[in-house]
Amino acid sequence: MEKKNTVLEPEREIKVGSSCDVLVAGGGIAGIAAAMAAARGGKKVTLLEREFALGGMATLGLVTIYLPLCDGEGNQLVFGIGEELLKLSIKHGAEANYPDAWLNGGSLEERIKNRYITQFNPHLFALSAEELLLDLGVTILYGTLACSVVKDGDMITHVIVEDKSGRSAISVESVIDCTGDADICHMAGAKTALHSKGNILASWYYYFSKGKVSLKMFGLADIAPGMLPPKDKTEGDQYEAVKVATLDDNLRFSGVDGEELSRAVIAAHGKMYEDILKFNSEDDTYVPVTISTIPLVRMSRRLVGAYTMDESENRKHMKDSIGMTGYWRARGPAFEIPFGTLYGKEVRNLLAAGRDISVTDAMWDITRVIPPCAVTGEAAGAAAALGNDFTKLNIAELQDRLIANGVKLHL
Repeated sequence: MEKKNTVLEPEREIKVGSSCDVLVAGGGIAGIAAAMAAARGGKKVTLLEREFALGGMATLGLVTIYLPLCDGEGNQLVFGIGEELLKLSIKHGAEANYPDAWLNGGSLEERIKNRYITQFNPHLFALSAEELLLDLGVTILYGTLACSVVKDGDMITHVIVEDKSGRSAISVESVIDCTGDADICHMAGAKTALHSKGNILASWYYYFSKGKVSLKMFGLADIAPGMLPPKDKTEGDQYEAVKVATLDDNLRFSGVDGEELSRAVIAAHGKMYEDILKFNSEDDTYVPVTISTIPLVRMSRRLVGAYTMDESENRKHMKDSIGMTGYWRARGPAFEIPFGTLYGKEVRNLLAAGRDISVTDAMWDITRVIPPCAVTGEAAGAAAALGNDFTKLNIAELQDRLIANGVKLHL
């Protein structure tokens, strides 16, 4: 039998299984924030999540560091849902770095010394977020992958999804792409771009040793300078075991190639397995508790939007600002994020949030982490509650709504 390079998939009718006002694709931090804001705006919201828990990289990836909501100089930049989710993440107690100076009226000096940052338990955070969204009436579809879109001109009318039941269509008024890889943008024909340098291999895990559970930042550790406590001489090399900068300097992957992703995950698992066995041979109480269950993709594909933001725009006034963020790696920088980074010109009822927004590679490293993901998610959800042609949205009305919800827009 002759082997073919392509096959023709039979045409078939897809049942429209449900409808919603706002479909949010991706249940990470940006998706949670977007769903919250849209639901609070009175919209019927459906949230798609391909895994079976919320939180994305923050929970399933075990990157459990809620990076700073401040500029490192004692000034809070992130408010609204960004701060609400930080408080939710430590509702049952912080794993480390409880932000006492910020939550309990600390002085300016204390806030400068201790950035508005915390470490949370991933499982409690995921469960708390699920409870919150259900209370808001959000429909959560787990194990559900967006496969395609149906368009009428430059508007998405349906999103084709696949789950255990097979394929179906969801009728939509608007879509917010929070997939982290701009999957919906790509499917819908919006202009997108790939990160030029790709992703470094990483796989974080929790381990138990000598009566304590700890987080191992195993590869590409997203931690603010000075966040870890100093090495405790009584504990030997335990803090040295907590942070590993990179697992393989020669391996980089795009994050948008299926076979490549599998190879990267397998390579990371191998390195992690070796690491666990090494420490277990020295300490028989050292055993893994849980491992990252999704690939640790930091920057892959993004929207090329109406405006592309760069890190050189530090402290620049943005007339269409929808919120602010600092820079988790350094003290001082502060950025107003313009609404133009959330939408493109090709698909009028599609927004991007989180890692998918329109930024340069340099700015991507700033906007891909939890606080700005929550900021852009909230803005996208609030925008979707106002209308579904985002190229003509009344920005002043959106800003008024965000301000009313506690968001600070300008420096």
